[in-house]
Amino acid sequence: MRFFLRAILLILVLAVAAAGLGAWHVWSRFEAPGPPAAFGSDETVVALPRGTGLNRIAETLEAQGVIDNSLIFRAGVMYFGKASQLKAGEYAIPSGASPRQIMDILIEGKAIVYKLTLPEGLTTAMALDLVARHPSLEGSISRAPVEGALLPETYIFNRGMPRDELIARMERDHQEVLDDLWARRVPNLPIASKEEAVILASIVEKETGVASERPLVAGVFINRLRRGMKLQSDPTIIYGLTRGVPLGRGIRKSEIEKATPYNTYVINGLPPTPIANPGRESIAAVLNPAATDALFFVADGSGGHVFAATLAEHERNVANWRDVERRRAAEVPATEGQKAVP
Repeated sequence: MRFFLRAILLILVLAVAAAGLGAWHVWSRFEAPGPPAAFGSDETVVALPRGTGLNRIAETLEAQGVIDNSLIFRAGVMYFGKASQLKAGEYAIPSGASPRQIMDILIEGKAIVYKLTLPEGLTTAMALDLVARHPSLEGSISRAPVEGALLPETYIFNRGMPRDELIARMERDHQEVLDDLWARRVPNLPIASKEEAVILASIVEKETGVASERPLVAGVFINRLRRGMKLQSDPTIIYGLTRGVPLGRGIRKSEIEKATPYNTYVINGLPPTPIANPGRESIAAVLNPAATDALFFVADGSGGHVFAATLAEHERNVANWRDVERRRAAEVPATEGQKAVP
């Protein structure tokens, strides 16, 4: 009996020792440097899709050559109780990183990021096309934002973000900016709602690409609204004709006179919707316009505009701009096989 008890005790001791040695082996492998990246690279890029669990993560890491043994990685992560904290994404794993270091990288979630820049002044259709064509986004587009509902900005995201999710962020950011600027607007503007502010801001956005001019352009339009004058904005003509697609030529006289819901040479007041997605600065300019007596503006030939308070002054500015256009036309070299007109 005594021999039997000693045998059992010996077996237990050996089992505990074996377990200890096994745990030590797993621990040492978990902390040890991993394999070097292929081709002498400094890192290996590994993509872990959303919804990937610990088993699949470990298998992917082994398949990509950043760990030697998926079982060791799984055992180490489970020992620390971190399985639920591993985040999906696309990661640059340093060459020779240990499984422990890789676990920490996935917990921190410092994945490779991508960006999409939505420029000011694009229509919503153009913006959705940018989103649709970005190769690092996933999924189809089911959202249908109205014109002017997206905030032009540079958006940062991880590979695999659903396209609808990014569009929702653009809409949310637009609304937050609009709410903030509307709360800080100057009093007594001839603008009855946030929607009207976005409509006018979209016209300002399309009228000038010079940031410093936006408050002054907005001031001109505010003055015209107060006096009941037509806005007479060329971009509204184009939107009424093509929904914002550039004409690729000058506007014809017949198009200036053509009645559309957007042509502010024909209609009074604002168009029914925005004509583009205005940026933060254009919305701010409309809600805090420059104090000016100007009622007109025209291109000055240098990328900006010259402003006038009277029609006579404006007509002189227009004549100067026509001279600039004629000089530029005369300076264009004749194309091959054509003679320049003397």
